[in-house]
Amino acid sequence: MKIQRIYIDTSVIGGCFDPEFAEWSNGLIADFRSGIFQPLLSEVIAAEIVEAPENVQSIYAELVSLNAEILTVEESALGLAEEYQKRGILTPNFYGDGLHIALATVAEVDLLVSWNFKHIVRFDKIRLFNSVNIEFGYKPLQIFSPREVTTHGQEED
Repeated sequence: MKIQRIYIDTSVIGGCFDPEFAEWSNGLIADFRSGIFQPLLSEVIAAEIVEAPENVQSIYAELVSLNAEILTVEESALGLAEEYQKRGILTPNFYGDGLHIALATVAEVDLLVSWNFKHIVRFDKIRLFNSVNIEFGYKPLQIFSPREVTTHGQEED
């Protein structure tokens, strides 16, 4: 069976230390550790993590050591992120969120996982991102929260 390639944004890593999100963020990190899923990170996350607390940086470093695929920012992703801006899907203040979406789209990941319910994990936004993605020849991007993806805490049927 093909291992699912999952792009996570910085909120998932930070969520490991937030009481509201820790159970599911840590569950997803455990899934990466056990090889259930393949982690995908990016240069954008690397830049965002520089100012993060040491414990967050430690989780990031561990993910890198688990053979995470690191996505580089290329023209195709920048073009998509710009298009999200032109269409008013995100405001310029949240360009980085659009860049996460664009990177994951161009890399044809299986899923993007985030705790960002304001700009990323929102039905209306997902539809708008995907309308642009399809128009530009990419497949629709599946976007979920860690709670919906991790195998942690699932009971056997």
